[in-house]
Amino acid sequence: MPAHLPSKVCVTCGRSFTWRKKWERTWDEVRYCSKRCRGGPSADDQACEILILRWLNERPCGTSICSSEVARALAVANGCIDDEWRQLLEPARSAARRLVASGDVVITQRGDVVDPSTTKGPFRIRWA
Repeated sequence: MPAHLPSKVCVTCGRSFTWRKKWERTWDEVRYCSKRCRGGPSADDQACEILILRWLNERPCGTSICSSEVARALAVANGCIDDEWRQLLEPARSAARRLVASGDVVITQRGDVVDPSTTKGPFRIRWA
């Protein structure tokens, strides 16, 4: 088994994934990490991406936003109540990971830039 397998970033969820034997002949065409991601970003994912970019543009340079802020704002816009915003956390996180993959933003925890594919827990988003 090779010591270092090639990897790519999923265009839907923004997570990195590594080469698999089943992709041996089609690795150059592989764009998604799973069947779930083949459907592409949802409308909520795309709305989160737009919201992140808009908020970062409106805030002073060097400031950041939390992924939960994005999820809560989208929940309000969608008419969700109580804790229903939590179901929008993953679309907000996916949108942030896609923006990291494009080089627009970075994800931080406790002020340190972290790998978006492996980070767990709350994180903040700021311009790269």
